[in-house]
Amino acid sequence: MKICLTGDSILFRRLNSLIDPKIGPLFDKIRDCDIAFTNLELVPNDFEGDPALDMGGTHFGASSWVLDELVEAGFDLFAAATNHSLDYSISGLRKTMEELDRREILYSGIGGHLEDARRPAYATHPLGTVSMISCVSTFARGQEAADQTQAMQGRPGINPLRFSTTHHVSQSEFDTLTNIYAKLGLQQVKDDKIQLGFAFPTPPGVLGFENLNFTVGEKTEVRTAPNAGDVKAIARWIGEAKMVSDTVIVSVHAHESGYNTAGEIDVEIPAEFLVTFARQAVDEGADIVACHGPHLLRGMEIYKGKPIFYSLGNFIGQNELVERLPVESYVVNRVGTDLTPHRVYKARSNNDAKGFPAETRFWETVMPICTYRDGVVSGIEIHPITLSLSPAAHLRGVPSLALGDEGRRILDIFAKLSAPFGMNFTPGGNDAAPTLICTLDAA
Repeated sequence: MKICLTGDSILFRRLNSLIDPKIGPLFDKIRDCDIAFTNLELVPNDFEGDPALDMGGTHFGASSWVLDELVEAGFDLFAAATNHSLDYSISGLRKTMEELDRREILYSGIGGHLEDARRPAYATHPLGTVSMISCVSTFARGQEAADQTQAMQGRPGINPLRFSTTHHVSQSEFDTLTNIYAKLGLQQVKDDKIQLGFAFPTPPGVLGFENLNFTVGEKTEVRTAPNAGDVKAIARWIGEAKMVSDTVIVSVHAHESGYNTAGEIDVEIPAEFLVTFARQAVDEGADIVACHGPHLLRGMEIYKGKPIFYSLGNFIGQNELVERLPVESYVVNRVGTDLTPHRVYKARSNNDAKGFPAETRFWETVMPICTYRDGVVSGIEIHPITLSLSPAAHLRGVPSLALGDEGRRILDIFAKLSAPFGMNFTPGGNDAAPTLICTLDAA
């Protein structure tokens, strides 16, 4: 069985994957696979619902027919838990689920209550069954789905992977922060809230400074850890999926970054909690962990014989072609509502001088194709992809196979990002259409 994996699909125009000769060879590869996965980084709600104040950076509302384009492109499994899932609040989420269900599309990560959002989707094929669980770590408070109780319905939303953040500082830095906190009167405010029953004390040795937790550590750094309750709940469904499918994919949408070897926060490095969770997911039975979110490539590793991709980047990147924007998207970008939608994005990027249009790395990625025999991965072929960065927004963002020198350069970047995880690759393909072959005994 061949399983194709892609990153974020942000599609707002017709894809034409069957008739466009430039992109056809890539999508033929996807359609030739037995199961293909993508992350649904948009809200196919026909702009219905209530625009949210806390959205994923901008409102990714879309016409529901983009789903038909993605199905035609060959995709079978859709991860739906992202920071954009509730761009149009719960009403928009309900419309999204209605459109997905009407088309009988296989998706997970969102639901009418928490148990619904946690459940896997199952894609069956004569060669085997592939299940997928979708979760997200980057979201606004209240967007996570809530459990039902005996007396009350749950809340619709996403399948959350929460994490704790602790800021480690030196003893002198901790003492300074504690003194500032007290002098500002914030400690007294917190003590009053605790006395009234509206807050809880922080653990011993931890200073809760306006929603930031500080503690004394060996060096000044941010440490993160996955929420044990969410890990347990997701693991419960990984175990279920493992019993009733041949291959289990866990999809994680995570924007958070970690430290590079120079000790600097680096968007190309996965956050500490993400690495911990991905390996725990494999320990619980996941066969593939596919991460996405930062809109660029990160490395991969083979952990206990199972591939973990820490970010598959953008696969389709038409985020500048949103047709309609509510007032909150204008406010957050500090522009007037007289601007048409694309002019809002031009203002955000300072006419492409900053942000996504200014950096090539947001427009390059890879597409792994994993081959399984008897439920065990026997090989992974890595294909380089270009999203054709162009001065014109309507010409960029559509993927095609990266050929020749461009393809080799993208594969070299991916190999370097994967090297810290002990990965080794061998060249594949040919000079015109290069690939990398994953060495599965790298871990």
